[in-house]
Amino acid sequence: MHAAQFTAEPSPSDVIIAGCGPTGAMLAAELRLHDVRVLVLEKETEPVSFARIVGLHIRSIELMAMRGLLERMLERGRQRPAGGFFAAIDKPAPEGLDSAHAYLLGIPQPVIVHLLEEHAIELGAQVRRGCAVADFDQDDDGVTVELAGGERLRSRYLVGCDGGRSTVRKLLGVGFPGEPSRTETLMGEMEVGVPQEEIAAKVTEIREPHQRFWLRPAGVGVYSVVVPAAGVSDRAKPPTLEDFKQQLRAIAGTDFGVHSPRWLSRFGDATRLAERYRVGRVLLAGDAAHVHPPIGGQGLNLGVQDACNLGWKLAAQVRGWAPETLLDTYQAERHPVAEDVLDNTRAQTELLSAEPGARAVRRLLTELMDFDEVNRYLIEKITAIGIRYDFGAGPDLLGRRLRDIDVRQGHLYGLLHRGRGLLLDRTERLTAGGWSDRVDYLGDPTAALDAPCVLLRPDGHVAWIGDDQQDLDDHLSRWFGKPAD
Repeated sequence: MHAAQFTAEPSPSDVIIAGCGPTGAMLAAELRLHDVRVLVLEKETEPVSFARIVGLHIRSIELMAMRGLLERMLERGRQRPAGGFFAAIDKPAPEGLDSAHAYLLGIPQPVIVHLLEEHAIELGAQVRRGCAVADFDQDDDGVTVELAGGERLRSRYLVGCDGGRSTVRKLLGVGFPGEPSRTETLMGEMEVGVPQEEIAAKVTEIREPHQRFWLRPAGVGVYSVVVPAAGVSDRAKPPTLEDFKQQLRAIAGTDFGVHSPRWLSRFGDATRLAERYRVGRVLLAGDAAHVHPPIGGQGLNLGVQDACNLGWKLAAQVRGWAPETLLDTYQAERHPVAEDVLDNTRAQTELLSAEPGARAVRRLLTELMDFDEVNRYLIEKITAIGIRYDFGAGPDLLGRRLRDIDVRQGHLYGLLHRGRGLLLDRTERLTAGGWSDRVDYLGDPTAALDAPCVLLRPDGHVAWIGDDQQDLDDHLSRWFGKPAD
């Protein structure tokens, strides 16, 4: 952040978001649900062209259902079983996962970004491409953002969703401690020139000593290929098809006739977490706040979930009804979640090592995952449905997200499309009263709700359970501010 203050013309934006990836686009949409004026700045002039397939995990799929986006995603993706996520140990998901959406949705990352950006624009967000943040200055009333071309914009808040090399984070002076990359891995999708049976047999033979090696079907005649990057071209340059062939021949003795790549990339195992998610009127989300290896496929999901946690809270701040400490709960809730993701990716990385000790631990964990409790614990961790925020003492459901249960009007998540709180009242004696402009009410929702009354936050987490109106009013004030006059 530049030391000298600079001025700008008044801007029609309440929030400027740097970066229009999945996190930035999702956050823009969440803010627009509450009529917050949003401007998204994206430094790239065109969307990313390569169609890297990523997986939406259960919790992210639930969030899409909560916002009415799931059908769009399902039309462009492919449902796969929810299993084999932890260190690629091939175990099926346990039965009876606590979700109506217990599957993985494989979908190209550019498609996710397009659908989320389209959704945000439909809601009224503005997106400007070819605009890179060069500097900013904040004061008691807002943030002045300077673009690379010298243009200056003014907003009340700035959110850095601009990736692992975040300019916003660097200008903000927030530390990004962790470990640098130790190993590099090549990943891509390409066509193959040998029969599927030959590939399957070779992969089975090699996988035990080489966990960072696989070929998996990714469409008709197309495979996802992962190989170690050791000894190939300069890491600063994009990998080539010849790099993949070289590594395949070194490990498998054949390059499987790979050709016609769809996309090629490399990634390292750098693991870093921002020391703070907020400094005054500037916040961080997604990869700008945390980076880690893609093992387990948690990165994009973690960022989208950051956006859904932050969006309604920042909107409340802008709209003037936020309780004093509400915005602070963003870091209090999401920083520990990221810490846990970083730790489990560290553990998974070790389990992919070819060292004898790591291979022995992997074999042991593979045996332990035959126990339902172990397998369930790891699946819930990776898919983020095991998260419980600390809302104080109370039943186990308090602080957890509520699954998409059936209600009289259809499905619970269909009632959360507007991003408001929701009071589910089986007693039909309570009321949201002066908070009805922020909290919807549903009496006698369903027998499937094993509680007299539940207050849901806009992100679907249970904020209160009980049957006393005064206690409810206290918790409504805690999360949704003072009642309207």
